[in-house]
Amino acid sequence: MREKIEYAIIQFFLGVSKIAPKVLIYQCIRGLTLTVYHLDKKRRYITIENLKMAFPEKSDREIGDLSKEVYRELSKTISEILLMVVDRFDIDEAVVNREEIIAKLQTATQNAPRGIVAMTAHFSNWELLAHFLAKHGLPMLVVGREGNNKLIEKRITQPFRKKYGNDTTTKKKAILSMVKRLKSGGNVGILIDQKAGGPNAVEVDFMGKPAQTITSLAMLKQKLDPLIIPFFAARVGEGKYKIIMRDPVEYRAEEESDEAKKIEKMTAEYNKVMESVIREYPSQWFWMHNRWRIAL
Repeated sequence: MREKIEYAIIQFFLGVSKIAPKVLIYQCIRGLTLTVYHLDKKRRYITIENLKMAFPEKSDREIGDLSKEVYRELSKTISEILLMVVDRFDIDEAVVNREEIIAKLQTATQNAPRGIVAMTAHFSNWELLAHFLAKHGLPMLVVGREGNNKLIEKRITQPFRKKYGNDTTTKKKAILSMVKRLKSGGNVGILIDQKAGGPNAVEVDFMGKPAQTITSLAMLKQKLDPLIIPFFAARVGEGKYKIIMRDPVEYRAEEESDEAKKIEKMTAEYNKVMESVIREYPSQWFWMHNRWRIAL
């Protein structure tokens, strides 16, 4: 019953998104998101503590203002994803440097005989990024968490994510699925910024504090040598984005003889690249996630 109710609620929001003025959608989602900011003390606390840790030079007032801006930015992402699902948001029109990135994508794919791993994070509108890359020549196997609601996952989330040719796999099947895709000449997309643990994670610096980070990228680089290319979609205006496409990260920690140490140092290097983009656009990362396992 709960699944059906949640599915009905999402269908309602999508139905409204098909007909309501766009400005109203943005305003309503912003209001709801800021209401959550004030009511959900746990998530607000995590957001503020994460920001304090990453930006110790900022005052409490600056941190408070930034935490609210994080929620405002998230509201824009939610609004635009709703509009994307109902085909009312033109992703090509939204990307201000689309011609430059399309040309770079063509060059990259022509020079990647062992495939490309698109490295990104829960930053700004990551769904727009995945759609844009697939639409313009880089369809990927995208690793993500399977939704709790199977109805929403099967009827809405999966069809939406596969719209331009991307495919999906769950975290449990991630390594095997990624290896198979790369060996068959395909590409992979992975978000590396969420908390991790177990044998496929290592503790390395992220935003000035140790964080358990997945080692999948480093392992794939060592085993199959794909191009590891960082991609991010940075919001630069209302409904406008700049795709950030960094040079491939070729660092292999060759100064180390121990394989485990190589994996650790390579993983730390990927975190550095991600951190540099987050620090440039601090309000656009998903700070409300308990990345550093703050005690609650």
